[in-house]
Parts: sequence; structure tokens; C-alpha cells
Amino acid sequence: MNSRINNNVEFRNLGLIDYKEGWDYQTSLFDSIVELKIANRSLSPEEQKVTPNYLLFCEHPHVYTLGKSGDPANLLADSATLAANQATFYKINRGGDITYHGPGQIVGYPIIDLENFFTDIHKYMRFMEEAIIRTLLNYDIAGERAEGLTGVWIEAGTPKARKICAMGVKTSRWVTMHGFALNVNTDLNYFNNIVPCGISDKAVTSIEKELGRKVDPQEVAELLKGHFGEVFGMEFHSMSQ
Repeated sequence: MNSRINNNVEFRNLGLIDYKEGWDYQTSLFDSIVELKIANRSLSPEEQKVTPNYLLFCEHPHVYTLGKSGDPANLLADSATLAANQATFYKINRGGDITYHGPGQIVGYPIIDLENFFTDIHKYMRFMEEAIIRTLLNYDIAGERAEGLTGVWIEAGTPKARKICAMGVKTSRWVTMHGFALNVNTDLNYFNNIVPCGISDKAVTSIEKELGRKVDPQEVAELLKGHFGEVFGMEFHSMSQ
């Protein structure tokens, strides 16, 4: 086994943070890992440095983001409607179509070197889904995968199918950024301004809606972090503020 493999992950909960600020922050971490990997290529194995990994949790003010392969027509609101709803809009460099982020969500950004874990993007997506599914089970909610679709769903494959967690990632040199958005106590009315993930025939939901009550977002975050560690084999360390 490669002795340089590093399963240590720096964890930080950023709290409520502007989308662009969060995007810039994860980009800086992503770029630093990619640059280190490029620099390592010119060094002997003994001189090469271990690549770090990060897991960021946060919450964003109301914002809609469109992935690089997304259809702008899936944003149903004009600029006046966005302003009235205190929402912003960004075209970004992840995969996937359009989604919404806002208060009451846990947005997760794993910025990791997959060569520290495994080199399989499909497996990476399924592992993220698994961490979400395990978290939902703590609340007796049966999360599922939907055939041919990413994210986590409730009653997938039925007319009542509804998405509770959206996912979209970017990778370069096996380094990841962007990630997932789990609806916890989310105002689902904001999804009315988009065709979520470009899928017009399925609804969205949240932990609050499924249970009929609000839940403690910090409790959900701690459970979710723990399940990420279990699924990926991560050892967490907190980042200094």
C-alpha cells in the first residue's frame, strides 16, 4: 500500500456564508491540492508531500446555481422575482443542472484527493448518497437512490418520488469540489422558481416535511459528519478558525 495515502480530513462548519464567498473558499482549497499534486510529479517519492483533504459544511442565503451542463430555461424566475425573493443566481463549474440553496439546508463540500481513498467517481457519488441515506435512517426516513439519477430520494420509482438531497460535483486530477445539499428545515417554496435538477415530474421534500416537525440542524450535521467518516474511512480533525 502507498504509505503516502492520507485519510485525515480537516472538517469545518462555516455556518451561514454567502454563496460566492463559499465558492471562492472551496476553490482556493481545491486549487491548492491540485497544485501540490502537480508539484509532486517532479519530485522523488521520498520528497513528495501528502495531499490534504477537507470537508466543509455550511448554509447559504437564498441562491440558485446552474451547473455547466444545465439548461438556463430551468430557472423560471426573472431578475425582478429573484430580487423580490432576496435570491441570487450563479452559473457554476459543477456537473448537474439547476438547484436551490438556502437557510435550513446542510450544504456539504468534500474537497478531497480521491487518490487518498479510491479513484472511482461513480463510487464517490454512491458513497456520498450512502452517508445521506444513513443519516436519514437516524430519523426513520427511508432514503433511496433513483435509477439513472443522482442524489437521495424518498419513495423512488413511485409516483410519489421526491428528492431530499441534490448532488453535483467537479473533479480534476482526482480532486473533488462542490458536493451535496440536504434539505433539513428548508423553505421548499423556493423550489417553485426552478425545474429542480432539470427534472420536471418529481417533487422535493425535506426532513421537516417528512417528519412534520423541525429538527435540530446541528444534530443532523453531527450525524452526517459521522456517517461520512464511516462510509469513506475518514479521520476528522477540526480546522482552526
